Amino acid sequence: MSEWWTYRPSSFLLFSARTYYRLFELYNAEIWPWQVLALLVGVAILVLLRKPGTWQGRTISALLAASWLWVAWAYLYSRYASINWMATYFAAAFALEALLLIVLGVGHGLVWRPPAAWISRAGIGLATFAVALQPLIGPLVGRSWSQVEVFAVAPDPTVVGTLGVLVLASGWPKWLLLPIPILWCLVSGATAWVMQSPDAALMPAAAALVIVAGGGSVLSRMAPARDASGTPALD
Repeated sequence: MSEWWTYRPSSFLLFSARTYYRLFELYNAEIWPWQVLALLVGVAILVLLRKPGTWQGRTISALLAASWLWVAWAYLYSRYASINWMATYFAAAFALEALLLIVLGVGHGLVWRPPAAWISRAGIGLATFAVALQPLIGPLVGRSWSQVEVFAVAPDPTVVGTLGVLVLASGWPKWLLLPIPILWCLVSGATAWVMQSPDAALMPAAAALVIVAGGGSVLSRMAPARDASGTPALD
């Protein structure tokens, strides 16, 4: 039996990087042209984010819930589980997030009211990155265009886009919706790091930005209101 100290993180990986990205290639080929509809879903979310309102929040939540449910079933459970036994549990977590989005987002209603301009820019930036730029990361670091990861059909951009939306949201429902996406960022980042992918830091960085924005949101709401002269307002 080999000594335990001879093991490296890659020794515990159940698949190679080639197998992992080949799975995306096969997945994209099998579901084509649903990626076009997924892109339209992402664009619709970006448009609705610029028009705050109750029905916009519920519509965005419904679109996100459908995206998470699709990823849970079509990718994680039906395909990723063939190379990683933990994918079944990941699929359950994604399905749970979809349920939370329906109950808290559609039922309760998310409200877009970021307390500071930089938090608003961070949220819009993350959501835009997930829809328009994140699918380009793979080809930019040397992977095939057939292996691109698209918002609403692949887990990583779906998670980043959702985090962008939640950064913009206010109220207690957002805090119940954040844990699963942030945990996925850590899982995905660890997987990419073990596979020595050049973009391994991307998902943890997205989670870190959301945590910083969340902390900034809390501090902004705790700060005393000030009048036009800069003096704290009195109740």
